[in-house]
Amino acid sequence: MRITRFSQDAGAAAIRGLAPPPRAVEEDVRAILAAVRADGDDALRAETRRLDGVDLGARALRVSAAELESAAELLDADVRAAIETALANVQTVARGQIGEDRTIELAGGQRIELRELAVARAGAYIPSGRAPYPSSVVMCAATALAAGVARLAVCVAPGPDGSPDPIVLAACWLCGVDEVYRVGGAQAIAALAYGTDSIPAVDVIVGPGNAWVQEAKRQVAGIVGLDGIAGPSELVVVAGDGVDAEPIALDLLAQAEHGEDGLLALITTDAALADRVAALCAELPPERPSVCDAALAIVVLQELEAAVALADELAPEHLELLGEGPMALLDRVRRAGAVFAGTATAFGDYVAGSNHVLPTGGAGRFQSALSVQTFRRRMACVTIDDQAARTLAGPGGVLARAEGFPVHAESMEVRAR
Repeated sequence: MRITRFSQDAGAAAIRGLAPPPRAVEEDVRAILAAVRADGDDALRAETRRLDGVDLGARALRVSAAELESAAELLDADVRAAIETALANVQTVARGQIGEDRTIELAGGQRIELRELAVARAGAYIPSGRAPYPSSVVMCAATALAAGVARLAVCVAPGPDGSPDPIVLAACWLCGVDEVYRVGGAQAIAALAYGTDSIPAVDVIVGPGNAWVQEAKRQVAGIVGLDGIAGPSELVVVAGDGVDAEPIALDLLAQAEHGEDGLLALITTDAALADRVAALCAELPPERPSVCDAALAIVVLQELEAAVALADELAPEHLELLGEGPMALLDRVRRAGAVFAGTATAFGDYVAGSNHVLPTGGAGRFQSALSVQTFRRRMACVTIDDQAARTLAGPGGVLARAEGFPVHAESMEVRAR
């Protein structure tokens, strides 16, 4: 792990500067999207051969229900139990996010009914690069179905044999998803956004993915709704005096399993703790080959208030507050994807019940985690009786004519007679 120590006056920009800039993939993605939009299934098969090295031959792009069920039946019992635990917890949290319809009566006599409605179709992209991600299936599927989405399509890249990883297929089956396609990368996002002969277009696309997937999501934004544009994984730890160094080091190394280009930082008031964590982060990785050579920023500050303020400025995907002092300042945190008070981010990645599809790159300033609201929209139903029309037509007509739309005024005034 590449460790950089920062001085007292370190700012968020300097710490974020440790992460490498994103790869320039815009033109590559634009070409893939155009091919899929023009040639549909044929382009999906061609891109799968070119990018994944997998020739699907005559196999259907959609994974059959029999394949899904077989994958679930072959799961190890402990893995199945773990997926079911994660599913139950994420479902419970998601169901608690559903808002109630409500009606607002206004002084003029009109009535506005606010109705929450789920989108009809959603798509979830499940990455499959360094490892299979059944946990991402749980996060996306449990939340979408709890939101009331009628149909959820899952896209995941096929392995060398033409089938996605069995544990991902099993997770789909256990989550109640039977519409799964053996397509990955930017071409999968194109298929979900534009539709092909095999893959109907969706209303919302969610899920993590690599630079090509995220750039594809950016380019189809507006054609479909999105959960956000996710970047490399991030973890900032704010630790007080006397906290055990080993759990902190393991938390940081765990996030480094996601790749070399994430944001990792320890901000503490304890210089000795910073030294111990730095030593452990140098010593432990050789015994843990899954850990990538990521950059780690270490900042020692004099006051915990300043440490929490710096973390808030970074607005990281994951923020851990460890020790009594930082946890007492929890209410001061305003900008993070998710906060873990006295515990490890890894619980949230899997079984805590919170969602691990989170804003990155500082987007925690304005964006939320994947939730039922991602799949739902609020629609107003406006009721104006004759009396309310007479009350509102006057001021409405004045505004319409002020904007240069006199017929708008007439359309209101005719109902006020």
